[in-house]
Amino acid sequence: MPLNPAVTEDLDAYLDELVDLYKHFHRTPELSMQEHQTAARIRELVEGYGYTAFASGGTGVVATLENGDGPVIAYRADTDGLPIEEDTGVDYASTAQGTLPDGTTTAVMHGCGHDTHITVALETARLLAEHRDQWTGTVIFLFQPGEEISAGASAMLADGLWDRVPKPSAIFGQHVWPGVAGTVNVSVGTAMAMADSLEVTVRGKQAHGSQPENAIDPVVLGAFMVTRLQTVVSRETSARDSVVLTIATFHAGLKENIIPDRAVFTINLRSFDEKVRARALEAIERIVRGEAAVAGAPEPEIRQMYEFPRCYNDPELTGRLLSSLRDELGPDGVNEAPPVTGSEDVGRFGDEIGVPYTYWFLGGHTAESVAAGVAGNHSPMFLPDDVRTALRTGVRSALTALVSNLQK
Repeated sequence: MPLNPAVTEDLDAYLDELVDLYKHFHRTPELSMQEHQTAARIRELVEGYGYTAFASGGTGVVATLENGDGPVIAYRADTDGLPIEEDTGVDYASTAQGTLPDGTTTAVMHGCGHDTHITVALETARLLAEHRDQWTGTVIFLFQPGEEISAGASAMLADGLWDRVPKPSAIFGQHVWPGVAGTVNVSVGTAMAMADSLEVTVRGKQAHGSQPENAIDPVVLGAFMVTRLQTVVSRETSARDSVVLTIATFHAGLKENIIPDRAVFTINLRSFDEKVRARALEAIERIVRGEAAVAGAPEPEIRQMYEFPRCYNDPELTGRLLSSLRDELGPDGVNEAPPVTGSEDVGRFGDEIGVPYTYWFLGGHTAESVAAGVAGNHSPMFLPDDVRTALRTGVRSALTALVSNLQK
């Protein structure tokens, strides 16, 4: 059943203010687990709507609204920005800066759309508070920090989240992406990949650049490792399986005529199957240690930075949601889609207590710009160019998921 017209009319009347709120969050991103101003603004707003709110996991916010007897349903939105210098050119572009764990100062932007996620969740919370005659039960909003480093959900759980609020019977959430605004993509079953992020420290022997015979060069050795690691996908993984391996950072040395004593690079691995993941991780370790042994180098260090679980949309819950979303957005507004190789830690909330969840994707661009090609998430040019439609559709989708499970 579609949303009550009074609810959508309220949403439409508030759209200008909603866009302004989105621009505020877009201008003021904060790095993972440092979302202090963001959390303060979220808490101020939800408490103004009538929710009971508390801090969780450091910079997370949990907001609860009880409305009589009925089910308990949760909705999650992530809040952190990325260490990216924005290059969109809009007048509300971020000029924020942050400090990375190693002390490095970096530009920060909402390069993965978490500004959209926050805004959609806040408006959904407002509308539920304003239209309590449309539902009954308890709704919980989880404003989660640190998604980009897979730290926030774990921190909230370690902080006793499910001991402080009623346990929900279902959890929902969504993620903006470079699809057509006005549409959503929903996967049944596996929705997003597992991910592993590793840091490899290659150890060598320092010497003058003019005397390489006195060195064990970690730059050359690391280059061999990086090249050979590509074969984990091309030569050690079946074509029937899916693995993505990316090496996006490589750091070594301070001067051109000094062969350094170490090099450091990072690996990002994506997979959908536990056995495939285990085999790929074993191959990574074998290649890194084997190349070091061939070079006569000291033992390298392989450190797990963080990992993401598989995101699995409960088929029964997702099937019901698909039907409800089609009633609200129309059949052309809802696409049943295959899983993506991106990763999320939203599943930790449900996995911790054995509760089903569904997580879907929200389009943010005009059909014309999608056809022409737009920047993807984590790009310095990522920016929904039809933000009004994206926000409106995101709120309608979130409300549909919640209200259809909180029916009177």
